[in-house]
Amino acid sequence: MSEVVYEETATMIAAGELQSFVPFGREHCRNHPNAFNLQLRELQPASELWSSDGAAGLVGSLQEVSLQEREREWWQLRKGCMGVKEDEVEFEEELYTAGNMVVWSQGSRTQASSVYKAFTVDSPVQQALWCNFAVPQNKNDEEEVEQTVCIVQSSCINVHTVTGKDFISPLPFQVSDVWVTKFGLLLERKNSLMPTVFSMLHPLGEIAPVVSKPSGLFEGSHVQYMSDSTMKIVFTCCQPSIVVSYDTVQGTHTVWALRKVTQDVIGTPLGLMASSFPTSHLRNISHLDSPVGSGTTVLGFGSGTSRIMTSSPGVHSRVHSPSISNMAALSRAHSPGMAAPSFSGASRFNTSFHSLSPRGHHGLLPLTNSTINESMITPDREPIVPDLCVEQLWSETVMAGCHREMSSQASKVFITSDFCENCYLCFLVESHQQLRCVKFLESNDTTQLIFPSVTTIPAKDAAPLQNIDAMLVLEACGSLVLYTGITRVGTVFVPGLLSPTFSLSSQLPHLSTPVENVSTPANAGNRHLQRLEDIMPSPVSELRGSNYKHHEASFFEDCTFQQATPFINALRDPVCNQVTLELSSGTMPRISIPEIATSELGKTHTHVLVKWYNIYNAPGGPSAHAEWSQFVTCFLTLMGYNTERLAWTRQLHFEGPLSPVIAAKKARHSDQGSDEVCVCVCASSSSSSSLKLESSAPLFPHIPALFYVLHLLYQELQLDELQRARASALVCLLQQLARDLQLEEYVDLYWRDYPSLISSFTESCIIDPAAIGQMHRPSFLSSKPPCVFSWLSSCLRGEESSPFPYLPGICQRTRLLVLHGSVSYHEPQLYLGYCCLHNNLNWVSMGVVTSVSLAEQLVVWLTSQGFTLKDLESVPFGVALPIREAIYRCREQPCSDWSEEVCLLIGRQDLTKQAHKMTLAKSKASVGSGLSLEPPATTEADEEEDGMSDIVQEVTGLIWSQDLRVQEVRRLLQSSRPVRVSVVQLPEVSDHEYIEEKENKLLQLCQRTMALPVGRGLFTLFSYHPVPTELLPVPKLNLTGRAPPRNTMVDLNSGNIDVPPNMTSWPSFHNGVAAGLKIAPASHVDSAWIAYNKPKSPELANEYAGFLMALGLNGHLTKLATLNIHDYLTKGHEMTSIGLLLGVSSAKLGTMDMSITRLLSIHIPALLPPTSTELDVPHNIQVAAVIGIGLVYQGTGHRHNAEVLLSEIGRPPGPEMEYCTDRESYSLAAGLALGMVCLGHGSNLIGMTDLNVPEQLYQYMVGGHRRAQAGANRERHKSPSYQIKEGDTINVDVTCPGATLALAMIYLKTNNRSIADWLKPPDTWFLLDFIKPEFLLLRTLARCIIMWDEILPNTEWVKSNIPQVTDHKMLFVCHSQAQDYITAGACMAMGLRFAGSANSDAFDCLYEFARTFMKMMSFAGTMGYYNLQTGLSMILLAMSMVMAGTGNLKVLQLCRFFHKRTGGEMNYGFHMAHHMALGLLFMGGGRYTLSTSNSAIAALLCALYPHFPAHSTDNRYHLQALRHLAVLAAEPRLLVPVDVDSLKPCYALLEVTYKETRWYNETTVELMAPTLLPELHLLKQVRVKGPRYWELTLDLSKETQHLKSILSRDGVLYVKLRAGQLPYKDDPQGWKSLLTTTINHRNSGVTAFKPEAISTFTSEPALISFAEFFCKTSEAMKHDTLVLFSAMLYECVTQECSEMLPTYISIEQAVSALRRGDVQQTFPLWQLRLVVELWDSRMLRGPANSHDTLLTSEFLPVMKNAVDVALDEWLKGEMGQREQSYCMLTATALSRSPAGCGSFGDLLYRSSQLGIPLRDLLRLVPVLLGSVSGSQSLLGFPPQVFPS
Repeated sequence: MSEVVYEETATMIAAGELQSFVPFGREHCRNHPNAFNLQLRELQPASELWSSDGAAGLVGSLQEVSLQEREREWWQLRKGCMGVKEDEVEFEEELYTAGNMVVWSQGSRTQASSVYKAFTVDSPVQQALWCNFAVPQNKNDEEEVEQTVCIVQSSCINVHTVTGKDFISPLPFQVSDVWVTKFGLLLERKNSLMPTVFSMLHPLGEIAPVVSKPSGLFEGSHVQYMSDSTMKIVFTCCQPSIVVSYDTVQGTHTVWALRKVTQDVIGTPLGLMASSFPTSHLRNISHLDSPVGSGTTVLGFGSGTSRIMTSSPGVHSRVHSPSISNMAALSRAHSPGMAAPSFSGASRFNTSFHSLSPRGHHGLLPLTNSTINESMITPDREPIVPDLCVEQLWSETVMAGCHREMSSQASKVFITSDFCENCYLCFLVESHQQLRCVKFLESNDTTQLIFPSVTTIPAKDAAPLQNIDAMLVLEACGSLVLYTGITRVGTVFVPGLLSPTFSLSSQLPHLSTPVENVSTPANAGNRHLQRLEDIMPSPVSELRGSNYKHHEASFFEDCTFQQATPFINALRDPVCNQVTLELSSGTMPRISIPEIATSELGKTHTHVLVKWYNIYNAPGGPSAHAEWSQFVTCFLTLMGYNTERLAWTRQLHFEGPLSPVIAAKKARHSDQGSDEVCVCVCASSSSSSSLKLESSAPLFPHIPALFYVLHLLYQELQLDELQRARASALVCLLQQLARDLQLEEYVDLYWRDYPSLISSFTESCIIDPAAIGQMHRPSFLSSKPPCVFSWLSSCLRGEESSPFPYLPGICQRTRLLVLHGSVSYHEPQLYLGYCCLHNNLNWVSMGVVTSVSLAEQLVVWLTSQGFTLKDLESVPFGVALPIREAIYRCREQPCSDWSEEVCLLIGRQDLTKQAHKMTLAKSKASVGSGLSLEPPATTEADEEEDGMSDIVQEVTGLIWSQDLRVQEVRRLLQSSRPVRVSVVQLPEVSDHEYIEEKENKLLQLCQRTMALPVGRGLFTLFSYHPVPTELLPVPKLNLTGRAPPRNTMVDLNSGNIDVPPNMTSWPSFHNGVAAGLKIAPASHVDSAWIAYNKPKSPELANEYAGFLMALGLNGHLTKLATLNIHDYLTKGHEMTSIGLLLGVSSAKLGTMDMSITRLLSIHIPALLPPTSTELDVPHNIQVAAVIGIGLVYQGTGHRHNAEVLLSEIGRPPGPEMEYCTDRESYSLAAGLALGMVCLGHGSNLIGMTDLNVPEQLYQYMVGGHRRAQAGANRERHKSPSYQIKEGDTINVDVTCPGATLALAMIYLKTNNRSIADWLKPPDTWFLLDFIKPEFLLLRTLARCIIMWDEILPNTEWVKSNIPQVTDHKMLFVCHSQAQDYITAGACMAMGLRFAGSANSDAFDCLYEFARTFMKMMSFAGTMGYYNLQTGLSMILLAMSMVMAGTGNLKVLQLCRFFHKRTGGEMNYGFHMAHHMALGLLFMGGGRYTLSTSNSAIAALLCALYPHFPAHSTDNRYHLQALRHLAVLAAEPRLLVPVDVDSLKPCYALLEVTYKETRWYNETTVELMAPTLLPELHLLKQVRVKGPRYWELTLDLSKETQHLKSILSRDGVLYVKLRAGQLPYKDDPQGWKSLLTTTINHRNSGVTAFKPEAISTFTSEPALISFAEFFCKTSEAMKHDTLVLFSAMLYECVTQECSEMLPTYISIEQAVSALRRGDVQQTFPLWQLRLVVELWDSRMLRGPANSHDTLLTSEFLPVMKNAVDVALDEWLKGEMGQREQSYCMLTATALSRSPAGCGSFGDLLYRSSQLGIPLRDLLRLVPVLLGSVSGSQSLLGFPPQVFPS
């Protein structure tokens, strides 16, 4: 059934300005040096080649190009969808194809087009199209959409993605057409008896046939391949995923759903197309299909045409050739066994107008001798599994009596929608000049579509306009008509169509006037049509495409019909609301159709919007300010009003300039039953009839519902200060409707709101009583009008309130503020009325869960609703006050983990900035660049070369503000300048000997210089962000000296003394590590930059090796490409391999990464198979690899690695000469690695019981018989060592250190006493003598960290570890040595236990022992200086661990003391220990300290192993590179307060609360930040304490992640200074605070306050500007006003609520207006009343609640009193004018009604007290009793009855 097309008659719509359209790609191709371009240039006249108007010249030349060349050009447009943000301007994209070129360009009206991508292929392009491929991702079956351009050639498809990937998909068969779908591409196969439709879901995927699932008619049949060659795809769409096909035999269109194949289809045996199916059945079942990818336009090129049609994204696609079907008919005529239909019309059509394209149609012809049945396939082929399946949804009915010889194939198909969101599938059948519109809906299961109706519109062409839900139709007469869906909107007037710009044919006669333009139906268009009909009696299909225009023109010329006026041939390229017109003259102007100006206020009839659209867009166009007048006129007209008879609407026409709108609104009487827009009769008889409503108007039945909707909109506008002016315009319309509907309560409400405005309206219109029954009075239209202010007021008074109605989607502010009101004033259960435009009312309630506090809950909820401070500014001040109070309370006590939006709403810039994650390092004006931006000129060079210039001086200047300790540390750790060599030349010393003395002295000093980089790396830890384009600066390791007094150079290379070989190898390595450790983990480092830093000179290779290790320690080495790692390792450079292996292992700490495991295993013979090739791996690399295994498998308890490492601790020497040197370091490394693998597991080693790990380690520790080697190692160690004869016993000197530390790490913190007792020192001299003193140190250390919880920070505990030996016969020396080492071990354990804690008891205890050792050293002698120095170094390191990052002065003094000692026993190792202590003390410039986690303790045991190297090449007992692993124990714990206004670090008082533990109760301490925080797991909360800064609490009992993220980002905690306070730096004691200096008592604060000083109080720009303009004495400013403004300003500043200033001013303005009697509207009084009621509700709860309100001063009572005085004076005084009286009456009613009178008696009693005359009182009765008596107030007494 066809629906009747509704038509809006005789109106015109003005299109936007015309723009000439020439495809941009054409110009680009013209400048491209290829064959096609050369042909174009040859055909172009020379004058035009050099013409400035290149585009016009090219058009002229193209008309001369042969048809073959012209056919090779086509293009399509779409809406831009590449990288467009929401706020950017929309643009168009063009895909242009010519020859073998494809040009993708972008451009818009405001921006010139530019080439986005251009492609050139080898053979001519057959098709080019946009397509989106879905690429499946690994996780959760998610798919990523890949946007591509597909270029179809004869043998392949080139696919180019926007990300730069290119694919070439070869085609296994000839393709006639390619279509874009939601899933990928559909390919139509030429000339096939096999499946004809195939899918390609990805360029790399397999091309698979598409199957069709039979519809309900053939439920029992099989799934079929699509193999019917009579089915041609004419359209595909992405959303919905459908395909439209055309049956060339039956001449019908079919719609199919396209989806992915499901299991039931795949499971069907694909013995498809059995011969039992007749061909016709097959044709019905297996139709083709294909959907269009989103944002794409598809073109059909099977016809050989060059013309394509584009559209808005993914909506429609076009095939431009009716000749496909003719050729298909022709091909079937030659097929055997099929009757040849008559196609004479088609052949005539083809011979007259069409010559075959180079690609032709011969490919469509099957072989004439083919005898294979279409329904058969070769049985022995295995079926290909299909990807896509189609199901038939709808099929066109066969038209009776249609011309079978004439093709009915759609030349254009698209999807459009109307204003009511109904969707239509439209296909243009040019041969019948019809546009068939098929309406479709989604069914309940959303996978099926329902097609309820088909409508036919006569049309020559059509194009959709997606943006405005409309389509443009070109009628046969040449007129352009706009439709929305199937509703005709009006004719489109195209201005300037005949201007010379668009006419290139100068030889034509003079142009017609615009009256004869194409848009006039009576003239030109009809003439053209008549001429066509004279020539061609049969229905004509207008030819499409540029290739036909040439023939069309010649045809008309042959018939000697010259076209005087260019008419529109076709429409093409619709994008959004723009479309291109193809004119008969060959030009292509582009027009835009205007958009709808108003938003829908509800689901009204479509033709209502059509009416408004016509009025608004009439030719000539309205001015902006006339839009409201037009809307009111249109709206009332549709309701049945005669707007020209109503006085106030008649005036609307003349408020703005006259326009053609009025003419368009001339009324016509409508026929009964017509669907036209109804306009009232323009009757001139009696006034009563003219003011009568026309009941036949379309909106007449809906007047009550529409009135209520507008009333709710009016309430919404009242809640927005910016929209309130529109409310006064709306109230005029509302009062008219309320009067006519006799809703007196509503009239009363509008009167109270706008007394002066409403009193001027007196007209009423009569509604026929008979017609009242036609009106639908909705149930939600209550007699009492909903008033949002009144509702909020009753909430404040604690009264029960009914739910408030609102319109979802429109009254959002009403909903928000009503919900807020119910939360604020009542229990947190919210009620809202939900008003919808049906005849029922649904009330919904929303519950809000109570949270920590009501204010907090409210603020978080408002933010979740998208409410911002900007919104709050436009909320009326009375309604906004409770929100401001909630915000103020949250501002005082915020949560640290609130989102950025909440922090913005409560006005805490510090929290907002914190949430924004801005760091010191990234902010230009902040700490990272504070002082280093302008370094002192004298020290610039020094700072650059010593490698320590990146320490943030602004922070260190705050931490250590009293002295220059940081500069002293820089002096001690710098190694880039020559050292001072001061040797006095004695008289008896010759010059040569003196030179040798100086050089020997320099060699001693160089031992210290070479040890410095290890400490410097810790000092500058993570302090530098490298520039990706620059090399990392590495300070030099300077080993020269200067001898005073002449400053002569002293060098070690002179040859006078012997210098150890390779002395600088390891120091250079350490120097590289120190430089690399500067790089912060958050820096941008990639593989290219790491390789870029590789030095060219081989001398610096060791430095680069250290640099690689450092990159691993700070986590950047994971970015190094595997190829580069392989490259570095194959070079065979020992240092590089060590640095790389340790680096990658550190970066993959505890991950069990398999690739790194393989990398390490190659370097460890024990981890290789016994039959593997023996690799000559240097010993030190093996040590590094073993430690690497420990790091990668840290804490995992990996069985195999633990077993191998356990056996490696006791690896015997051999075979033969191998493994004979430096065995101690390998055994130690194996022990440390084993300890790391099983770290902290204790006795819970899963699956390792059979290994007896503790017993085996104990044996390694105390000695005994060696166990037989197991498994693979047995063969390896069969041959004994030729150098070392150990026999079967374990060499304890080699195995003991590793075994001891392994045991310590496995049982770390387990408090396992049985294991700890194994490690006790013996208590007899005899046994004590068997143990090396160094091992006693290790045993004591191991025992103490196993019994972790027993470590106490006092001297008694340290001494308790020394055994009480009873036998005194042994030497005192042995006892002394043992005691010293045991003491050192216990101190070391204490250092680890309290690492990074700055525990004062632990520090005092350790400091005491250090002093004791130093005293003993002064008379060392026989007691062994070396032993004491070793113990002292350990104690110094222990002190540094406890005070890590604090920069303690006493430890610094000790380090400096040892720094100066360079002679005697002070070797390289001791210097390394002392400077490591110094580095730990100032770790990371004070930003880092040590952790006591298991992982950190393991790293510290590796790094601080108590046997330091004797010289710079010594790695016998411990690999030097492991000293840097201390970095793995570092963690950032410095909290730096940064002032959010100045972005400078500052002091702030912190209150840190410790959790309760077994050693102490919950404790709170105060710290002055910047400070190092204790370990976070010990803390309960950290709070920024007032009064100087806004308080902020970080609650760590909930979660520590927030504080961890702050600390990891340089520890920046943004704080905001309170008003009038000075920073601690400027005012340490708080005596200079501005409030304390100027104000002694609060009450006298206003008088003492000087507005000029405002800038020192606050940084708020609004307050500063207010003080400047309104608080300065001037002639125009009265003194009282000045004082009042100053008082307001003082209040806002001291209370830190600058946002309250507008509220104060608004209250003052409202009161002033009332005093003057200037009350045009009562809105300000409503707000004042809400403020007073809020105050009263607070006071009712008790004076204790008074602090909750923002208005804490005397301001509000004073203002309230002023209102009372003004109203009392008016009541007692003389009545003024009538209008002013009404205003004041209303004001009095509004102000007094809360405490109003319930009866007339009460009113009399009150008035006698006030002394009001009875005559005046009678006038007040209706108003004063209005709020109480409800509907009775004004029904009998309208306000105008009372005389003045």
